[in-house]
Amino acid sequence: ERNQADVSEAKAGRADLIFLIRFRHCCLLRNQRCVLAYLYDRLLRIRALRWEYGSVLPNAIQFHMSAEEVEWFNRYKKSLATYMRSVGGEEGLDLTQDIKPPKSLYIEVRCLRDHGEFEIDDGTTILLKKNSQHFLPRWKCEQLIRQGVLEHVLS
Repeated sequence: ERNQADVSEAKAGRADLIFLIRFRHCCLLRNQRCVLAYLYDRLLRIRALRWEYGSVLPNAIQFHMSAEEVEWFNRYKKSLATYMRSVGGEEGLDLTQDIKPPKSLYIEVRCLRDHGEFEIDDGTTILLKKNSQHFLPRWKCEQLIRQGVLEHVLS
Protein backbone atom coordinates (compact mmCIF):
# COMPACT_ATOMS: atom_id res chain seq x y z
CA GLU A 1 0.00 0.00 0.00
CA ARG A 2 2.86 2.31 0.86
CA ASN A 3 4.48 1.51 -2.50
CA GLN A 4 1.27 2.31 -4.36
CA ALA A 5 1.03 5.65 -2.57
CA ASP A 6 4.65 6.43 -3.46
CA VAL A 7 4.01 5.48 -7.11
CA SER A 8 1.21 8.01 -7.35
CA GLU A 9 3.47 10.66 -5.79
CA ALA A 10 6.29 9.74 -8.19
CA LYS A 11 3.90 10.22 -11.11
CA ALA A 12 3.12 13.65 -9.73
CA GLY A 13 6.77 14.64 -10.02
CA ARG A 14 8.74 13.27 -7.04
CA ALA A 15 11.58 11.43 -8.83
CA ASP A 16 13.46 10.78 -5.57
CA LEU A 17 10.92 8.02 -4.65
CA ILE A 18 11.69 5.85 -7.70
CA PHE A 19 14.62 4.05 -6.04
CA LEU A 20 12.55 3.35 -2.93
CA ILE A 21 9.70 2.02 -5.06
CA ARG A 22 12.05 -0.29 -6.98
CA PHE A 23 13.65 -1.52 -3.74
CA ARG A 24 10.27 -2.37 -2.18
CA HIS A 25 9.12 -4.03 -5.38
CA CYS A 26 12.28 -6.22 -5.47
CA CYS A 27 11.68 -7.16 -1.82
CA LEU A 28 8.08 -8.16 -2.60
CA LEU A 29 9.21 -10.28 -5.55
CA ARG A 30 11.88 -11.97 -3.41
CA ASN A 31 9.36 -12.74 -0.67
CA GLN A 32 6.98 -14.14 -3.27
CA ARG A 33 9.72 -16.46 -4.64
CA CYS A 34 10.57 -17.62 -1.10
CA VAL A 35 6.94 -18.41 -0.30
CA LEU A 36 6.48 -20.29 -3.58
CA ALA A 37 9.67 -22.31 -2.97
CA TYR A 38 8.43 -23.17 0.55
CA LEU A 39 5.01 -24.27 -0.72
CA TYR A 40 6.56 -26.34 -3.51
CA ASP A 41 8.85 -28.05 -1.00
CA ARG A 42 5.84 -28.89 1.20
CA LEU A 43 4.01 -30.39 -1.78
CA LEU A 44 7.04 -32.56 -2.58
CA ARG A 45 7.13 -33.74 1.03
CA ILE A 46 3.38 -34.48 1.02
CA ARG A 47 3.80 -36.44 -2.21
CA ALA A 48 6.62 -38.44 -0.57
CA LEU A 49 4.29 -39.21 2.36
CA ARG A 50 1.94 -41.03 -0.03
CA TRP A 51 4.79 -43.30 -1.13
CA GLU A 52 6.04 -43.84 2.41
CA TYR A 53 2.82 -44.30 4.41
CA GLY A 54 0.35 -45.38 1.74
CA SER A 55 -3.09 -43.93 1.08
CA VAL A 56 -3.95 -43.25 4.74
CA LEU A 57 -1.83 -40.78 6.67
CA PRO A 58 -1.30 -41.09 10.42
CA ASN A 59 -3.28 -38.56 12.46
CA ALA A 60 -0.09 -37.03 13.88
CA ILE A 61 1.02 -36.06 10.37
CA GLN A 62 -2.41 -35.01 9.15
CA PHE A 63 -2.78 -32.73 12.18
CA HIS A 64 0.10 -30.58 10.90
CA MET A 65 -1.35 -30.17 7.41
CA SER A 66 -3.70 -27.44 6.25
CA ALA A 67 -7.07 -28.27 4.70
CA GLU A 68 -5.71 -27.40 1.25
CA GLU A 69 -2.75 -29.74 1.74
CA VAL A 70 -5.03 -32.59 2.81
CA GLU A 71 -7.17 -31.93 -0.26
CA TRP A 72 -4.06 -31.95 -2.49
CA PHE A 73 -2.93 -35.22 -0.89
CA ASN A 74 -6.34 -36.82 -1.58
CA ARG A 75 -6.30 -35.66 -5.21
CA TYR A 76 -2.75 -36.96 -5.66
CA LYS A 77 -3.73 -40.27 -4.04
CA LYS A 78 -6.69 -40.67 -6.43
CA SER A 79 -4.59 -39.70 -9.43
CA LEU A 80 -1.89 -42.22 -8.53
CA ALA A 81 -4.47 -44.97 -7.95
CA THR A 82 -6.07 -44.27 -11.34
CA TYR A 83 -2.71 -44.45 -13.05
CA MET A 84 -1.73 -47.70 -11.29
CA ARG A 85 -5.03 -49.29 -12.36
CA SER A 86 -4.48 -48.20 -15.96
CA VAL A 87 -1.12 -49.96 -16.32
CA GLY A 88 -0.27 -53.59 -15.71
CA GLY A 89 -3.31 -55.39 -17.09
CA GLU A 90 -6.55 -56.20 -15.29
CA GLU A 91 -5.27 -55.99 -11.73
CA GLY A 92 -3.12 -52.93 -12.30
CA LEU A 93 0.43 -52.38 -11.14
CA ASP A 94 1.24 -51.37 -7.58
CA LEU A 95 4.12 -48.93 -8.01
CA THR A 96 4.41 -48.43 -4.26
CA GLN A 97 5.20 -52.10 -3.63
CA ASP A 98 8.99 -52.01 -3.97
CA ILE A 99 10.26 -48.56 -3.09
CA LYS A 100 13.81 -49.90 -2.85
CA PRO A 101 15.05 -52.05 -5.71
CA PRO A 102 15.38 -55.76 -4.89
CA LYS A 103 18.83 -57.09 -4.08
CA SER A 104 18.42 -60.01 -6.45
CA LEU A 105 16.16 -60.88 -9.35
CA TYR A 106 15.68 -64.44 -8.09
CA ILE A 107 14.32 -65.49 -4.70
CA GLU A 108 13.97 -68.75 -2.86
CA VAL A 109 10.35 -69.72 -2.21
CA ARG A 110 8.58 -72.54 -0.40
CA CYS A 111 5.27 -73.86 -1.64
CA LEU A 112 2.62 -73.73 1.10
CA ARG A 113 0.01 -75.80 -0.74
CA ASP A 114 -0.31 -77.84 -3.92
CA HIS A 115 -0.70 -75.53 -6.89
CA GLY A 116 0.18 -77.63 -9.90
CA GLU A 117 2.40 -76.73 -12.81
CA PHE A 118 3.98 -73.29 -13.07
CA GLU A 119 5.65 -72.11 -16.27
CA ILE A 120 8.55 -69.66 -16.34
CA ASP A 121 9.34 -67.39 -19.31
CA ASP A 122 12.09 -69.63 -20.63
CA GLY A 123 9.56 -72.44 -21.05
CA THR A 124 10.58 -74.43 -18.00
CA THR A 125 7.67 -75.98 -16.14
CA ILE A 126 7.92 -76.43 -12.38
CA LEU A 127 5.57 -78.55 -10.28
CA LEU A 128 4.55 -76.60 -7.19
CA LYS A 129 3.84 -79.18 -4.48
CA LYS A 130 3.39 -78.53 -0.79
CA ASN A 131 6.70 -77.96 1.10
CA SER A 132 8.82 -77.95 -2.09
CA GLN A 133 11.42 -75.18 -2.41
CA HIS A 134 12.38 -73.42 -5.62
CA PHE A 135 14.65 -70.61 -6.82
CA LEU A 136 12.44 -68.50 -9.12
CA PRO A 137 12.34 -65.02 -10.68
CA ARG A 138 10.98 -62.52 -8.16
CA TRP A 139 8.48 -60.89 -10.50
CA LYS A 140 6.94 -64.24 -11.48
CA CYS A 141 6.44 -65.24 -7.82
CA GLU A 142 5.03 -62.03 -6.34
CA GLN A 143 1.44 -62.78 -7.32
CA LEU A 144 1.59 -66.31 -5.88
CA ILE A 145 3.18 -64.98 -2.69
CA ARG A 146 0.30 -62.50 -2.28
CA GLN A 147 -2.19 -65.32 -2.89
CA GLY A 148 -0.59 -67.43 -0.18
CA VAL A 149 0.56 -70.22 -2.49
CA LEU A 150 4.27 -69.43 -2.04
CA GLU A 151 6.29 -68.12 0.88
CA HIS A 152 9.51 -66.17 0.51
CA VAL A 153 12.29 -68.06 2.31
CA LEU A 154 14.70 -65.66 3.96
CA SER A 155 18.21 -67.05 4.36
